[in-house]
Amino acid sequence: MDFTKRHPDCPPTSTASTPSSIPSTTFTTSTTSTTSHKIKTVQFNPLTRNIFLHLLTNCNLSCRHCYINKEAHGSTPIPLDELKRWLSIFAMPELTAQIEEEKGQLWNRAGNAVSDYKERSVESTNIIFLGGEPTLYPFLKEAVIEARSLGYRSITVDTNGFLFNDFLDRISCELIDNICFSLDGSAPYVNDYIRGKGCYETCVSNIKKAVNAGFNVSVIFTVSTMNIDDLSNMPALLEGLGVRRFFIQVIGIRGRSRLISNRNFSGQNDNGCKNTQNGIQVAYEKWLEIIPEVALDVAQRGISVSYPKVYLKENEEFLCGAVYADNYFVFPNGRVYICPLCEDYPINAYKITKNGLIIRPPITELDLVGLDISEGCVMNKILHPDNIPYDDKGIPRAKIACCMFKEEIEAK
Repeated sequence: MDFTKRHPDCPPTSTASTPSSIPSTTFTTSTTSTTSHKIKTVQFNPLTRNIFLHLLTNCNLSCRHCYINKEAHGSTPIPLDELKRWLSIFAMPELTAQIEEEKGQLWNRAGNAVSDYKERSVESTNIIFLGGEPTLYPFLKEAVIEARSLGYRSITVDTNGFLFNDFLDRISCELIDNICFSLDGSAPYVNDYIRGKGCYETCVSNIKKAVNAGFNVSVIFTVSTMNIDDLSNMPALLEGLGVRRFFIQVIGIRGRSRLISNRNFSGQNDNGCKNTQNGIQVAYEKWLEIIPEVALDVAQRGISVSYPKVYLKENEEFLCGAVYADNYFVFPNGRVYICPLCEDYPINAYKITKNGLIIRPPITELDLVGLDISEGCVMNKILHPDNIPYDDKGIPRAKIACCMFKEEIEAK
């Protein structure tokens, strides 16, 4: 199957778009010029809080790479009254001040340079509603209204594109800042092999509807060996759809993807997509060969783009988002993680109870993420050791960056 063919939705000429209105949660640490664009390596801003709130784990799809694990995350949607209480917890920094102080003390004892935690206000907190499929949640509009009334800095809904419960008709551009669609291929034969038959057409159709309705629309593409050779076709498609921001995401080996990660994907899948190696994660050399070039193509079409740094250069310092940022990954059963790689395991740092957000006793991810090792990311070393390239002497060829550490190219 030829991945270089022009997609029918690709426009003949360029039409620039403005960046998404989602506030930046990072600050620039370095820049690299590429013609008229600059690639920014961005670092974590400890004064901004991000809440990734999974309203439910139910979904209409069974994507091959889904990270949701119902045994670990719960199978019952969050009741609306409980959800409102949870939103209020993260909106009141005094409820988490003691936890953040204890966290800082823990890592200072471990010898890490952790700055003093300052109280965050809700005005510096971004909320991202996820699932499962969040538009299946019957009270999504009420959740958005509650978050808006509490004063959250930005509100995003991540969706597989099916937009259940008349979502676009029941919500307004004034209520949410961004709708982020998951699209893992530039054509049905790529995307639907991963996500299921009919998903491409439904997602693309609803992207067009959302753009035409005036919403800020972004697209997230999860890179794996199942679709890496198709990524170069995405920029023209995104341009034609009127997307404002593009997120390239590395596949995480958790949930369903963990079950298939050791299978042999060499050869071609049922839809003709080439796979050139065992497993579903893209090799070091291929990532560096393809991702930056595609990202630049996207930016040159007037679309802001970000992608995981994945591998650090020799002179770059490893920084862990769980240590230096303020991210919470919240699940329906009350588990709250600070590192997404840990989500398959009962080592969550926090738990939401009737008494609020509480820190859990050791051993949790808090005891692991602050460790300093030559490979960079501790959790990658523990959970995904095959990701790390070594030389003949057993020395890492490159450190693995934190999965939350990004490169960014802003549209002109």
